[in-house]
Amino acid sequence: MGDDFKHEHTHDGPSAIRAAEVASRILIALREPAPSDAAPVSPDQLRDRGDQAAHEAITSALREVHLHDAILSEEAADDPRRLGADRVWIIDPLDGTREYGEQDAAGVWRDDFAVHVALWERGRGLVVGVVGLPARGEMYSSENPPEVPPSPEGALRIAVSRTRPPAFIAAFEAAGRATLVPMGSAGVKVMAVVRGDVDVYIHAGGQYQWDSAAPVAVAIASGLVATRLDGSPLKYNVPELRLPDLVVCHPDRADEVRALLDAAGFGPDGANGAGATGESAAESAE
Repeated sequence: MGDDFKHEHTHDGPSAIRAAEVASRILIALREPAPSDAAPVSPDQLRDRGDQAAHEAITSALREVHLHDAILSEEAADDPRRLGADRVWIIDPLDGTREYGEQDAAGVWRDDFAVHVALWERGRGLVVGVVGLPARGEMYSSENPPEVPPSPEGALRIAVSRTRPPAFIAAFEAAGRATLVPMGSAGVKVMAVVRGDVDVYIHAGGQYQWDSAAPVAVAIASGLVATRLDGSPLKYNVPELRLPDLVVCHPDRADEVRALLDAAGFGPDGANGAGATGESAAESAE
């Protein structure tokens, strides 16, 4: 991807950013306290409303400018015509649905959820990616990727699911090779690698194309390494919606991460090769 990735699609980048900004504002507004005379909203109702409202906001914003492009969204039925399209927007209107509806004991909302907007082009793959972190007021774009700081020496800092870290990753920590950093939302985890808060995000629990398309676009534009667990390329706008595993890491630690994964059986010839993780696809909901 390189300079072409960063500069050729400046006309599409603003569309993605605007769509993510609109959805972000809606998601935050939905969390505002309801009038005293209104019926209470349960966390699940809030999550459902957030998913749908963000989906409608993003698709509407994109349709205004890109009427003929296909859209693949978590919140809409898959239209197989996307497979013949030259341009496909891949969106996750609310990544980290569980976190979006959670408050702590003091009533403080969780902030580790995200909005994903990516653009795939035939023959080019991912050409635009935007990840918004609405509760943090942050927006990351492949058009203007942040500079990734150097990775510090020491044990790998691995971003993992806060509820279901895969057993093989926990074994890295038990062996003193890594420190696990739990957090919600795939987008939040990948942006933590981009910011330098962690060195790598390793996922083996099952995801879908919309879970990683935008974060991976930002990560690659920022100079990070992003592949399947066995080192094979990540592929988007393919018939199979499920994209079960990925690793996004700092380039300074790529060899170290690859050695750990190979030793854990995730190399090209390993027993745990791509698509054979044995984990549940349910983790894609984080």
